[in-house]
Amino acid sequence: MIGRITKYYGNIGVGIITAEDGRKFRFHHKDLTSRAGRTSGVEVDFEVRSGRPSEIIPLTGSPWNAFRG
Repeated sequence: MIGRITKYYGNIGVGIITAEDGRKFRFHHKDLTSRAGRTSGVEVDFEVRSGRPSEIIPLTGSPWNAFRG
């Protein structure tokens, strides 16, 4: 699923992803495949499991960013 991180609170490590269909998902920073650089406003690809986003991959920057942790 494709979406955009619309809010991210680095001090508590949680944020909101708004999917292309308008649904909103709360996520935890541990579900991001890469936490390098800017987080809020970034387009992401993610899976939804049990109603929660997981394996959140930023779609900006170098493709190698997806493998950094």
